[in-house]
Amino acid sequence: MEALVLRIGLHLDKLVPSEPPSPTNHSPTGAESAVASANGMPSSAELRTLGSEDASITAGDFFEALTSSEFYKKTKVRDISGSFRWAPFLALQQSNSFLTMLLLLSKYKMKSIPIVDLGAGNINNIITQSAVIHMLAECTGLQWFESWGTKKLSEIGLPTISRNQLVTVHEDEPVLQAFRLMRKKRVGGVPVVTGDGKKAIGNISLRDVQFLLTAPEIYHDYRLITAKNFLLAVKNYLEKHDTRSPMLSGMITCKTNKTIKELIQMLDSLKIQRVYVVDDDGNLEGTITLRDIISRLVYEPPGYFGDFFDGVLPLPENCRV
Repeated sequence: MEALVLRIGLHLDKLVPSEPPSPTNHSPTGAESAVASANGMPSSAELRTLGSEDASITAGDFFEALTSSEFYKKTKVRDISGSFRWAPFLALQQSNSFLTMLLLLSKYKMKSIPIVDLGAGNINNIITQSAVIHMLAECTGLQWFESWGTKKLSEIGLPTISRNQLVTVHEDEPVLQAFRLMRKKRVGGVPVVTGDGKKAIGNISLRDVQFLLTAPEIYHDYRLITAKNFLLAVKNYLEKHDTRSPMLSGMITCKTNKTIKELIQMLDSLKIQRVYVVDDDGNLEGTITLRDIISRLVYEPPGYFGDFFDGVLPLPENCRV
């Protein structure tokens, strides 16, 4: 889903001019770079060559516009999966350790990991970050979990992403800016903040691009609709079509005095990927993702992975996380 949204974001940028991406000085190496490659994709420049038509659509159904475009007709599965890989994906076997799995899902930023049977050539299962959080929620009552779970978020160093590190979009900015930021900064969601930037009024995530695909009334104004009005439009749409959606619960927040057990149970029950941390006045202080929680369970011993990544994933030039 994330890869597809990034592609759609590129196509939207062809419809609405935006500033060119700023250069980065970050040059990851070693194991982290290899895993970044596993989750990575072709460069924006490469994908922009997939569709050179003059896309000047102003209204209508986005799905029809997308499927009739050269972008849609020419893009292949390999363009999304990453044609630079030697292997189709980075996978684990059942014999790999639990620590290896947790490290890949946290420090190495993988959202999901296929579990394969090399002998049979089958994928037996797929483990996601959400599955790990659900497993933790099921550990309620176990001594180790109850001991760890009673700690407050502030006691275990959460949130790891503070207010000044957050990628945000202001409520009066075009909603397309939110998707551009997610593509540029490689994040899965951004909070929509008030004019002064202190309070969050909602969250826009990668999956929300679906409403441009399925809701013509939203797509009709996609060039001009603000982040705030997008949130309102999505709420109205869901009230008509999906009253059970967790998005109707509004902005999900917590405070640093919440216990890690309470947070895990909340994330699992609501099936959400992140929660925003606020102070007593409701001011935004940071965010906590599923990855952040998993990372608090593990420590990577020096040299732990050894040659685990060697010969599996070639590192493309100008690789970036």
